[in-house]
Amino acid sequence: MAMTDYELPCERDVEQVWDRLDAVGAGLADEHELTCPHCRAARESLLALREATAELVVAEDVPSPDLFGRIMSAVRAEVRRDRMVRLPTPEPGFVEISEQAVAAVLRYAADTVGGIRARRCRVRTGADGVVEVELTLAVSMRNATGGEALAKVRERVTAAAAARVGLTLAKLDLLVDDIYAEDAVGEPGE
Repeated sequence: MAMTDYELPCERDVEQVWDRLDAVGAGLADEHELTCPHCRAARESLLALREATAELVVAEDVPSPDLFGRIMSAVRAEVRRDRMVRLPTPEPGFVEISEQAVAAVLRYAADTVGGIRARRCRVRTGADGVVEVELTLAVSMRNATGGEALAKVRERVTAAAAARVGLTLAKLDLLVDDIYAEDAVGEPGE
C-alpha cells in the first residue's frame, strides 16, 4: 500500500486504518490496533465519515419545487447585470452598479408622480462615463397638467439619480408613448 501524507503519531498511515476498518470491526484487530489511541481516534472518525457518506449515497436527491424558478432568476440577474455604470467616488478604485438597477430606481421615481406610469428606461453610459437616460412614460387621460407632470418627473428622476444612485445625468429624455384610463372610485375602467 502506498503511504500518504496522513501519517498518525504512531507512524501508521490513515490509509492503513481505512483499509482495516472492516477487519477491526469483525474482531480481527492486531495488538497495535487494540491499544493505540491514535488509531482508535482515526478509526472512529473514519467510521463516522463512512456512515455519513453512505447516508448521502442512499438519500434521494429531490430538487426543491422552486429550483427552476431560482435558476431562471439567477440567469436573468446575470443577464441584467451585463452593462455596468461606474459611480463617481472620491476613494481609490471604483464602484459599479448595473444599468438595470439604475433604471429601476429611475422608473420608481417617475411612478411617484400622479397620473404618470413609467414604462421603459434605457440607461446608456458613454465611453467618457457620461450617463444618458431615455424614459418612456404613459400618461393618464385624467392628467390635465401634462407639462407640469413631466416637469415633476424630470425633477424627481434627476433627484433620484443623484440622491439614490449618486449619478448626475448628462441627458434625460422623457418620451410619452401611451395614455391610459384611470379608474375612479366607483367608475368602471376602460
